[in-house]
Amino acid sequence: MGQCWDFVELLGRDLSITIFNLLDDPADLVRVSFVSRSWRRFVIAYCFSKHLCLSIWPELSNFSRVVEISGSTVSANAESSSSAEWKNLEREHRVYAYLSHCIVSPMGKMDCIGEAISASSTDNYPDESIDNTLEDAERVDLRPSYWSSKGEEDPSVSEMLTYRLCSKLCVIDEIRIQPFRAFFQYGYPIYSAKSVRFRMGQCRFPQKQRTLPSEHAAGRSADNYIWTYVSPVFQMAQENVLQSFKLPRPVVCVGGVVQIELMGRVQKQEMDDLYYICVCHVQIIGYPLAPVIDVDVIDSMGNLVLKYFPGARGCKISQEVMPSEETREHSGWNAIAARIRQLGVVRGWNQAIVGRLLGNIPEDVDDDEDEDDDDDDDEVVDG
Repeated sequence: MGQCWDFVELLGRDLSITIFNLLDDPADLVRVSFVSRSWRRFVIAYCFSKHLCLSIWPELSNFSRVVEISGSTVSANAESSSSAEWKNLEREHRVYAYLSHCIVSPMGKMDCIGEAISASSTDNYPDESIDNTLEDAERVDLRPSYWSSKGEEDPSVSEMLTYRLCSKLCVIDEIRIQPFRAFFQYGYPIYSAKSVRFRMGQCRFPQKQRTLPSEHAAGRSADNYIWTYVSPVFQMAQENVLQSFKLPRPVVCVGGVVQIELMGRVQKQEMDDLYYICVCHVQIIGYPLAPVIDVDVIDSMGNLVLKYFPGARGCKISQEVMPSEETREHSGWNAIAARIRQLGVVRGWNQAIVGRLLGNIPEDVDDDEDEDDDDDDDEVVDG
């Protein structure tokens, strides 16, 4: 590290942990791990990548272990020797760093719905079933296409629509819902809800088959699922358009189940003087993390296994998450030093002390690490 001091060794464990915990970008932790051998071991030993990932996306906190599957070889963190324990820590560092990278990286978004599971009630099954909400038109084969709840005298009664996504791990940031306009009724009434809320999670019994709608399906549904994320309440307009509900942040749906709660009713049907909710079309917008990252449900308590398939993308994790040799040459120690100095300015640190600890390295000077550090970095890239 040239003429500068290594503050990890100088300040000791506790102060160094405090400083590293100030880094709030997962990519910075990956860059930090390439500064030197001691920094790499420090980042891995104290699981900074895992802790940061879980602090940003708390819905990922139910993973009991991580497995890495390469071809027919499964490497799991269930070994007991000190050497195996270190390999487990390295594995977690790689997988959580890659998982964070996948979540924050821009990807092509799509409608992630795989199938409809159930509705809390259905007025005329199967003509008005939840399956109709997967169609993107008001008419299919010259017939109206929509889901309808049962009628209620009380306009405050809610309804639930539950869907299974195309992958058990999907990043979701937007849900779109189009209320149904009854073009075959006088006045073209629109049977929207007053507001909506979304839940994401997993089925307690993944082998359980979908159930037919009934008046009591909502009660059973509450017992069948574990929700790891619940959204704020969004107001719905009584308009016959595909309405967009953007989540406050991208959410990782762990388990691949999304439930839409339609809260309150605004439209009566003249025929029976009851309130209904009808939905024409639903989209759940995001992108799946499969086939590179998947999850297995261990038990009905919500314990999960995080599975990583490095060969599924045809390249190693390091080629996408870890800096390349060219990138490291220009953005290794210099980039980290600059980030720490910038953070110090924001937090009011004494810049003279910061400069003494980090060294005054010009931005156009290449990193000069010893051969041992280069070899060790290659282990992370290849491993």
